[in-house]
Amino acid sequence: MAFEKLGLVYSAAEHRSEWTKDSALTPTPVLHPDGFVRVFAGFRDAQGISRIGYVDLDGRDPTRVLRVSKHPALDIGRDGCFDDNGVILGDVVWHEGSLFLFYVGFQLVVKAKFLAFTGLAVSVDGGETFVRQSEAPIIDRAPGQTTIGAVHTAAHENGRWRLWYARGDDWQCLDGTPFPRYEICYMEGKDLLALPRSGTLCISPEEPEYRIGRPRVYREADGYVMYFTKGTVGGDYVPGKAYSADGTRWLRKDEDFELTLSGEGWDSRHLCYPSLFTAGGRRYMVYNGNDMGRDGFGLAVEVRE
Repeated sequence: MAFEKLGLVYSAAEHRSEWTKDSALTPTPVLHPDGFVRVFAGFRDAQGISRIGYVDLDGRDPTRVLRVSKHPALDIGRDGCFDDNGVILGDVVWHEGSLFLFYVGFQLVVKAKFLAFTGLAVSVDGGETFVRQSEAPIIDRAPGQTTIGAVHTAAHENGRWRLWYARGDDWQCLDGTPFPRYEICYMEGKDLLALPRSGTLCISPEEPEYRIGRPRVYREADGYVMYFTKGTVGGDYVPGKAYSADGTRWLRKDEDFELTLSGEGWDSRHLCYPSLFTAGGRRYMVYNGNDMGRDGFGLAVEVRE
């Protein structure tokens, strides 16, 4: 499989508002029943606080933006809750006629840079608005995940929810700035509001990496494929790829990732958070570029051979 870049599709600079100063963090596409592609993302305000909105793309030509949400589909949580200082995308999936949003909520604390844990919200209006199912996280602190428990893929299979997530409880200091250390894990359960306290390890960082996360997992004919993003102590922030027969035991083959950094421009230093969708019989990839998507998100299309 090979992909060809189509450029920056959503430009944050062209859609600034009170709650969307910059960024479109962790873009996550879902096909809408009306035929367009709704890409949910985290949009930052002037204080750097993210709220979840969407960008609708033409299903026949996903390089064409149809509309951008005027208001947050999910705002920050109530003061004192785990998501009171920002929310970004984990995953969004159709289930029993509703959209289930798995999101990552951020909270500031005194002795760590932040805490980031997973919440659940549901939409019955196609993703215009979401209602929290709990003010508490569905994945919370546990041994090995005292600061981060962030779901980035959810799949409902055989009556159970399968969740792939990032787990962390440490920090890497680079040039005097702390960055989170994390790894990729897996858990499953029937009830999203009564999940196991912790999961099992899938993939850990390999030197010089100190973090590996944002697992996007897809079911293929012969098993599962995972796209992820890894950070190194040298400042690299790029994707990798892994394969699994059962979704729990993984073989990394980072060299299989289909895109490389551009020579200049919005994705010349970083390339991160790839997520796939199919529209009009073709497969596409949305992804962020420099500084975790500060400029917006871009698009690539699978090349037909």
